Amino acid sequence: MKIRRWIFAIFGILILSSAGYWTLKKFNVISKYSVGQPIDSLNGVFVYYNAGCSNIVGRTIKDGYNIGLKYQCVEFVKRYYFEYLNHKMPDSYGHAISFFNPKVSDGKINKRRGLVQYTNPSKTMPKVSDLIVMGQSTFGHVAIVSKVTDYYIEIIQQNPGKFAPSRVKFNLTKTETGLWKIEKERIMGWLRKE
Repeated sequence: MKIRRWIFAIFGILILSSAGYWTLKKFNVISKYSVGQPIDSLNGVFVYYNAGCSNIVGRTIKDGYNIGLKYQCVEFVKRYYFEYLNHKMPDSYGHAISFFNPKVSDGKINKRRGLVQYTNPSKTMPKVSDLIVMGQSTFGHVAIVSKVTDYYIEIIQQNPGKFAPSRVKFNLTKTETGLWKIEKERIMGWLRKE
């Protein structure tokens, strides 16, 4: 009998834990923001709060151009490039990780995005408005460089997670071979409108 009670107790704890995790991911129970609320901006382009990373509330289309799924990271960078830099990507679809093409050499054009691509590390230093691409997850993550010094970059991002900030800094170093390296393992490289 005692074993049976323990099994029921463990099973009950697992169900409650799963329900709690699902609730935290699905509903905005803790944050002071509501989904779609502006929380930051760069050059007049807003970053909107999205609660959980998997939250989807529709698609943004401007002038017939697919900007992306509302409040996802891709939607922000494409909206920034469209509104601030007047750039439409030749391929307007794809997850964040697909923005970086590992077959494109450092400083060469990424035809799918219509942007020059730089690898991490690169001969070319990142600059403000570059699009940063991060890998090491199924969908990846993209952000915009909002500040650059000789020692660090700051990025602005949309949908980094329910509790993560919209701005983050990463160390920037120059290697012995003269390459600029953003000290974050996930960063594959950056893209730039020339």
